Formats: sequence, structure tokens, C-alpha cells
Amino acid sequence: MSARKALPELASSTAQLAAIVEQNHRGKPVGIFSICSANRFVLEAAMLQAKRDRSLLLIESTSNQVNQFGGYTGQTPTQFIGFVKEIAKSMIFPFERVAFGGDHLGPHVWRNEPSNSAMQKGEDLVRACVLAGYTKIHLDTSMHLAGDPGDRHKPLADEIVSRRAADLCRIAEDAHSKLPSASPAPLYVIGTEVPIPGGELAEGQAPDVTKPEDLSQTLRITEQAFKARGLEEAWERVIAVVVQPGVEFGDEIVFPYTPAKTRALASFAEDRWQGVYEAHSTDYQTSRALREMVRDHFAILKVGPWLTFAFREAVFALAEIEEEWLDWRKSVTLSHVREALDEAMLADPQYWKGYYRGDDDALRFARKYSLSDRSRYYWPQPRVAATLQTLIANLKSQPAPISLLSQYLPNQAEAVRAGQIQNSPDQMIRHKIGEVIDHYAYASGLIEQKTTA
Repeated sequence: MSARKALPELASSTAQLAAIVEQNHRGKPVGIFSICSANRFVLEAAMLQAKRDRSLLLIESTSNQVNQFGGYTGQTPTQFIGFVKEIAKSMIFPFERVAFGGDHLGPHVWRNEPSNSAMQKGEDLVRACVLAGYTKIHLDTSMHLAGDPGDRHKPLADEIVSRRAADLCRIAEDAHSKLPSASPAPLYVIGTEVPIPGGELAEGQAPDVTKPEDLSQTLRITEQAFKARGLEEAWERVIAVVVQPGVEFGDEIVFPYTPAKTRALASFAEDRWQGVYEAHSTDYQTSRALREMVRDHFAILKVGPWLTFAFREAVFALAEIEEEWLDWRKSVTLSHVREALDEAMLADPQYWKGYYRGDDDALRFARKYSLSDRSRYYWPQPRVAATLQTLIANLKSQPAPISLLSQYLPNQAEAVRAGQIQNSPDQMIRHKIGEVIDHYAYASGLIEQKTTA
């Protein structure tokens, strides 16, 4: 049962997002989670949840995933929106309930280039996103670019970061002016977390929580930069700032949210800031911790690797089921999907080599089971995708008995027995991902659930 009154159906998805942020700012413990993934199964599972809860669905792509050159998904912003629209049609989900966001938009992908070149490409990316229909724009110019002054291992000066963010905002505003007059104006998110995006924690300690005095300075300097460029109206649409709430994860460790450490930040949001906070790397937090974060004005919760981690768990479990159930049948060719995935990762190690550490055995384990889930970059590769389709086809044509499902996917077996899903591998994959999404639906005030976590 939905715990939050549905937002007005006639309001645009952008207006609904702004309303949720405003409600949280005023003290109501509601929020929204952002699906940061281009995985089809993840997006399908998210649509099932949003359909069930009659809620807004916020989907974001990072500057690495989707950009004007295609990113690692091979999609431009326009193509990504088309991809999501096609999925929504197949899932019979109202596309108008989807809001699109761009995460870490700016020069990040081109940070090793000179500042003029990197910023030009960052501006082109922001422009492409706004013209495509993205309305939640995270402006991130926090990284050093080639030729920038100062120590690259220390934060870039606030003045440079703010000036560049305001320049990107001006590009976004200009792009919006070229859209039809009824198009909702962009909502902006500023700031970045420490360490760098993606949950790539190398140290054995939790990151430091952002200090209110540092946040105050960032907001003051950024506001000045916006207003110096005549962007006063755009500044009023800055709905959130990214800060570090002390949560992170690495290959084998998760640092949990500790409310006592963020009390000063929570008070700052209530008394000295017009918007809310956006929290990155919230993956693997407990339901309770996520709900406490929303209560403390971390109203926008980003999740990504946990969703594809659950996807991989489901696929690996189904591969075990396939082997147990069909290996002895001579007419069946097994998928060998796990082997295909590891072969793809070994053949092209660029997405994991610099992130995993240890000897060959440690690397072999990390490629499969790391919480950072660098394997998510390899599922779209043609051979890996083909083996996954073979796995699904094998278990669709010859469904496994409930006893075997119970061994490897007990919760999904129970859902099959209860008639909630069919004994179909694609439905079980989505159900497995949905278990993660429900943590966020609970935290956002969409559902009430009993939890001991």
C-alpha cells in the first residue's frame, strides 16, 4: 500500500520532482531515488515498482555512460531517452511519469585535456542533454583539467569550480530557450562528493562528512558566479547540492550512514539552504539508514551498482539452476554465461583493471563478486548478451522445478508459489532487482514495510 499521497497526475514529471524536494525541505520525510543505470532489466524493474506505487520514476545517466559521442553505452542523450521510451512502451508504463537527469555533467570525461577543450566538450554535453529532454542537470566541474593550477591531488579552487559550473548553467539555459515554450525549465544540482564518483573506495575508513562551513562557502561563491552571469532565475531552480554524508562502499566493505555525524548538515538544510541534499554512493545501505537519510534532508538518493549487483546475482543463480536442471539433456546447449562474462572482462580490462587489487585469485573473485560491480560494463557486449539470452531461452522452454528455484533463488521461488510472478527467468531477474528498489521505495515514503535492518 502506498504510504505517500500520489502527486497530481497532471503535473509534469519535472514539477513532481520539484514538489518532492519542496516537501522534504519543509520537513516532510519524503524523498526520491534516482536509478543510475542503463541496464534494461534494471529499468524494467524500476518501472514495475513505479507502476505499483503510482510514483515518479527518476532515471539518470552519467557523463561516462551517455554523451554526445555515445559513452560506454554507445548512446547519445537522445538515443538514451528513446531507449527508455521503448522499454516503457513494452512495460505498459506511462512515459510521462519518467524524469531524466544527467549525472556529473561537465568536463569529467575529458579531464585530461586542456581546460578550453574539456570545457567545450562539457558544454556540448550539457546542451545535448537539455535539448534531448533531460530536466535534472547535475553540474560538476570539480575536477582538475590539464593545465589547471595547483595540486591535482587536492580540491580545485572553489572560484574555478563555481565559474565553470555557472558557464555550464548558461549553456543549459540557452538550450532550454530553444525548446517549445511549454517545456519545463531545468532543475539544477551543484557540487560533488568526495571521493570521486562511483563508490570506488580504496581506503579502510569512511569518508569525512562535509563541513557546514565548507558547504556555506561553496554555496556563496556559486551563487555569486550565477548572478554575475545574469542567472538569478536559474539559481532559484538549484534544488540540491551534492555533499558527502559519510557513506561509501568498496569491493568488500560498506560504510553505513551515521545520523549523529550529519546533524549539523541537517540543521543547515533547514535554516540556511533553499534546497536539499543529493546523496551519491548510497548503494548497500540498510532500509533504515536510507530512511534516516531522507529524514535528514538527503532527499535525492542515487543508486546504481547495487541494482546491477542484484542483476548479476540473479543471473549467476539462474546459471546454477540451468546447469543442475539441463546439463544432462543432450538436446540443450548450456549458456555458460558466467564464463563468457569473465572472458569478456579479461579480453578488455579497461573498466576494472585500475579498480581491483591483489593477486590473480583476488582479481578473479573481484571480477565476479566485488560490490563495486565493474562487471556491469560488460553485459551489453554482444557475446555476453547472447549467452544471457540463451540462458533465458533455456529456462523459459524448460522451467526448473520449484525445489531447484528454492535452492538458488528462495525469495523468487516464494513469489512464484504465491502467484506474484511466473516461473520465468526474466521475471525472476526483475523481482530480484526489485528487492533492492524496495529499500529505496521504503526510504522515500512510498511503501511501509517491516524491516529489522
